[in-house]
Amino acid sequence: MRTVGMLSRIAESLFWIGRYVERADDTARILDAFLARILEDPWVDEDAACRSLLAILGSAPPHDARLTTGDVLELLGFDLDNPSSIAGALSSARENARGARETISSEMWECLNVTWHSLPSRRVAAEHLGPALFLGFVRERAAVLAGLAESTMSRDDGWRFLVLGRSLERVDMTAPQDGFAEQWRTVLRACGADESFLRTHGGDVVPQRVAEFLLLDRLFPRSALHALTEAEDCLEALAPSTERAGMADAARRPVGQARTRLEYADAATLLDDLPTHLRALQRACAAASAAVKARYFDQTMPVAWAHEGV
Repeated sequence: MRTVGMLSRIAESLFWIGRYVERADDTARILDAFLARILEDPWVDEDAACRSLLAILGSAPPHDARLTTGDVLELLGFDLDNPSSIAGALSSARENARGARETISSEMWECLNVTWHSLPSRRVAAEHLGPALFLGFVRERAAVLAGLAESTMSRDDGWRFLVLGRSLERVDMTAPQDGFAEQWRTVLRACGADESFLRTHGGDVVPQRVAEFLLLDRLFPRSALHALTEAEDCLEALAPSTERAGMADAARRPVGQARTRLEYADAATLLDDLPTHLRALQRACAAASAAVKARYFDQTMPVAWAHEGV
């Protein structure tokens, strides 16, 4: 590695632990919100809703026949061979943690390992008692891991790569929520923002306020602006800028541009420009992730990572 004093292999593993755990957490939240909407509205076309959700998350339908929520849960929840599913993401996070055992704390490894070994029994319980138990378990374990990272890791480059991966994935998973157009309470639930939004803005779910909260709020840790700011801080600490003019860091540039675009966006027209903002966020995350890999994760053999969120 050129600019940080740790092995490229370790840095890459930490980056992808952050991304994969965040992916599992966000997918669990999205599935929970989606299933709640199906239960609350008996008139919803289940097949159309399932196909819409898969399209939002960039997943192909498993077959051409009519889809059910069970098909969606199998693909996005339980499929170990799908790195975009909950089980697949947690399995990939565990494998990366195995390669970074000397850097993460033993408590973090135990958390991921126990979580992975618990998935089969949790799936059986979900099949008998409903998927909410499984999805709640995933959210709780992701929160435990995040808490352990905050309390047991030194604020060094390893921690920065972990937070960088988590932050980019969080933005990347927030951007497709425009696919739930006109279902703003579902959007809030899918982003883990429901209760925080209601405490901030009251019980009136106004679309303009929802868009502002999820994209522009500086205090809510799951907003796009907050996550971009966190990612930019990590990149700056990894490679402090010394340029007199411009920004030579190819990873920090798209993140900073996206953060600035949001920070100075006109809130009054945010809803009208929402698709443009969300597409720009996805492009920025993909560009930053590619630049991080090119700069820090030199490999003698290419490593293919699935699902870049575009």
